[in-house]
Amino acid sequence: MKRFHIHVSVDDLTKSIGFYSTLFGAEPTRIETDYAKWMLEDPRMNFAISTGRQPVGVNHLGFQVDSADELEGMHSQLAAADAHLIDESGQACCYAKSDKYWVTDPTGIAWETFHTLGCIPVYGEDTPVFNHGSSIVPTRGEGTARQAGCCVPKAESEPKAEQSGCCA
Repeated sequence: MKRFHIHVSVDDLTKSIGFYSTLFGAEPTRIETDYAKWMLEDPRMNFAISTGRQPVGVNHLGFQVDSADELEGMHSQLAAADAHLIDESGQACCYAKSDKYWVTDPTGIAWETFHTLGCIPVYGEDTPVFNHGSSIVPTRGEGTARQAGCCVPKAESEPKAEQSGCCA
């Protein structure tokens, strides 16, 4: 089953946590010094906020899926929507490690479709396909695949994702 995903860049995490907690009637399921996430059931949504990485506003939209099979099943739809689909495996971002596909809509909004593989203790790297500083739109040039240098912890130190845990 899919869960709608929205990621918003904010300038004041504390004020934003207060606002969204009141708006959603729920506290975040994960809070870090630069990040918070709500895993809501009504509506079924993964809503995340973060500070200090992107211009303030909507960072990207997307879908979180429950399995690798469901992610692969979305591949043909995503490729048909945007021939410049970007495929990332094991990307470390937002305190999670995920397999992802990125597409961009005709207005330039980035869409992420992902399957979370596990939680990690660090934010990781924002997706290298973004042209940080001037746009939140994935770039289309050569070398847009995942770059080396991600701060992915070694496999033996990675906790496994749990359905009701921080990465669910």
